Amino acid sequence: MKTLNFRVILFVFALIFGVVFSIPSLTQSESGKKITLGLDLQGGLHMLLGIKSDVAIESRTKSIAASIKYLFDDEEIIFDDLRMVDGKKVTFELLDQDDVAKAKALLKKEIEGTVLSENGLKFTLQMTPEEIERTKQNAIKQAVDTIRNRLNEFGLAEPTVAKQGEDKILVEVPGIKTQEDEQRIRELIARAAHLQLMAVDEERAARVMTMNENEAKSYGDVILSDVNTNERYLLRQIPVLDGSMLTDAKVGFDQNNQPVINFTLNGQGAKIFGDFTAKAVGKRMAVVLDNKVYSAPVIRERIGGGHVQISGNFRLEEAHDLAIALRSGALLAPVYVMEKRSVGPSLGADSIKASSMALALGFILVVLFMVLYYGMAGVIADVALVGNLFLILAIMSLFGATLTLPGMAGIVLTVGMAVDANVIINERIRELLHQGKSVAKSIEDGYSNAFTAIWDANVTTLIAATVLYAYGTGPIKGFALTMSIGILASMLTAIVGTHGFYQWLLPKIDKKKLGFWFGIKAEGAK
Repeated sequence: MKTLNFRVILFVFALIFGVVFSIPSLTQSESGKKITLGLDLQGGLHMLLGIKSDVAIESRTKSIAASIKYLFDDEEIIFDDLRMVDGKKVTFELLDQDDVAKAKALLKKEIEGTVLSENGLKFTLQMTPEEIERTKQNAIKQAVDTIRNRLNEFGLAEPTVAKQGEDKILVEVPGIKTQEDEQRIRELIARAAHLQLMAVDEERAARVMTMNENEAKSYGDVILSDVNTNERYLLRQIPVLDGSMLTDAKVGFDQNNQPVINFTLNGQGAKIFGDFTAKAVGKRMAVVLDNKVYSAPVIRERIGGGHVQISGNFRLEEAHDLAIALRSGALLAPVYVMEKRSVGPSLGADSIKASSMALALGFILVVLFMVLYYGMAGVIADVALVGNLFLILAIMSLFGATLTLPGMAGIVLTVGMAVDANVIINERIRELLHQGKSVAKSIEDGYSNAFTAIWDANVTTLIAATVLYAYGTGPIKGFALTMSIGILASMLTAIVGTHGFYQWLLPKIDKKKLGFWFGIKAEGAK
């Protein structure tokens, strides 16, 4: 018998690699990287979310109004009566004719995608139709990214968050097993986390209990309630600044050891905050989150550094989730649940049992067929098939991939595709043996002749799998991933590995026992 050749050595190393890195997934041990089970295998939460993109237009308009106030204050342009109209327009009046040209040039340079109209010294600024559409699309994209960031910061393994259709978002969170966890995840996803620092209208604040929304609106104000009580606040509609200027948010504790949220503003936000507090000493400023007032402290002195605190009788768990929402960014538009489905762990266990049985049954039938039809050549193909399965599991474990039910279907399909390469090779070898060629020549030419067909089939299948992974979502990606890994692994095991075994065993292959080695009679072989 020849010494081990490089093909056998490569296969043995691949097999050892596959077995070692598959063990954590097969034993579900706590240590080591392992495959994450998808929603359909371990249970969890499936949601289809809609998005109120029209609210994004209003938020963008409010942001434009805040920018106008900041720009005009910074350039010392005197203005009055800055307010939003119908959530789509911003109106203001300049008090000095000499500021008109400077103001128009400033707005044109700093605020893109808007149209400015004027009537004397009164101006109206609104977004162009193209900017409105871009804002709506951006709201959907931002919602996908924000929800994904929140779930990742929450510590969940492999959540699926993807745009579906034009204005829907698919969310799948595996591993959610209790109603409490489900409710907490739903609140974390749906929370807008829209932070605003708003000035209290001290001039009219005393009348807030008798004032209605329309009257407040006529003054450029808005009425918001306290998060814990029925107290109402009359606040300036245009915020001093919003959560877009926030850089960090962490849970802390106040002097009474109650959870609070400390957040930090960026350079621009810190400057705006410092300038406002310097001018508003003795007045109140409200910390508003999702249109609820959490606190409205009196400003005692200028506050620099850009550090602000939110207190609101939080539970520790609630403060933690809110800090995550603030760090990951506010949703530009609210989301709502269109469809919700919970997959119980028992259903997941049934799926695992059924798919594992299908995989085992398919594997056993393929193994038996190969041995019965091809003899020892079938045994060699079966050894390569085992190596292929271990390699798939090992590679998926190393990358922390998610295994879904379609993913298991991909593995079952890969079993057939992997052994199919050896079927083609064995048939080519048998054809050459029937033509009377030697065993050595038949093996070498068999691999040479079969390689082109195997290569073409695998490449075309791999292209299809790549397209499925690129454009598919959730389960489709899982199917494409396992099939792609299986195809690449089979190129090593079914072609390189088995070829090495034949070269290693060639001195032992008896021409008179071709039925044992290749499942054919000896006639015709030389």
